[in-house]
Amino acid sequence: MSQTFRQPDILEIARAEGKVMVEDLAERFNVTVQTIRRDLTELANAGKLERVHGGAILPSGVTNIIYEERRRLNEPAKTAIGRACAAAIPEDCSIFLDIGTTTEAVAQALIDHRNLMVVTNNMNVAHILLANPDCEIVLAGGALRRSDNGLVGHLTARAIENFKFDHAILGCSALDEDGDMLDFDIQEVLVGQTLLKRSREVILVADASKFQRSAPVRIGSLRDVDHVFTDAPLPASLAARCKEWGTGVNVATP
Repeated sequence: MSQTFRQPDILEIARAEGKVMVEDLAERFNVTVQTIRRDLTELANAGKLERVHGGAILPSGVTNIIYEERRRLNEPAKTAIGRACAAAIPEDCSIFLDIGTTTEAVAQALIDHRNLMVVTNNMNVAHILLANPDCEIVLAGGALRRSDNGLVGHLTARAIENFKFDHAILGCSALDEDGDMLDFDIQEVLVGQTLLKRSREVILVADASKFQRSAPVRIGSLRDVDHVFTDAPLPASLAARCKEWGTGVNVATP
């Protein structure tokens, strides 16, 4: 396969799996590892991938990946995380569901739960849960972010302050090695920080690709979270900190 056809396929694999590894690609395309390294270098120079040890990941920075690409990224992992998280949520409770494609997977898995009140700033979540007739849906109003149908900003944060949720389910764009949850939009982070104060139990849902990304704005720390649902073990140093903080880590296998 020529370079012209191989590089778009490499990008598609990266979008689907979150990362690509040199040796795996060399075997898949039946070329040398040197050829794949050149491909990855060229894609990185074009800003389409970011090189890491042994391979490459989707680029991080000060702007997030476009929404439709995020939705496809690690989709089986997000489905598994969503099901595991929903299984830990009882019926007859109040929930906040945050913006994010993984929180949308949780919403999908909550369709058969009974007697829920779900407050959300994610219009996609509201649309998903219309299929659950036993779920009261409340939108936390604010400025509509057209890129992903999220409601953000001070109005949303003020609406959230009127509640005390049994469970708040948050997402993030990146998870730093010291346990900081990070995001790209200051207006969205304001909502997350308010939720940390207005919830009896805080749950983070984040697939393993978030361990390899960076973002500029801090939401809070895993110290502030009761449970993390992900699809791969945390890095050893972060797992040790979570144990020290009393933050439960739940690994859902796709």
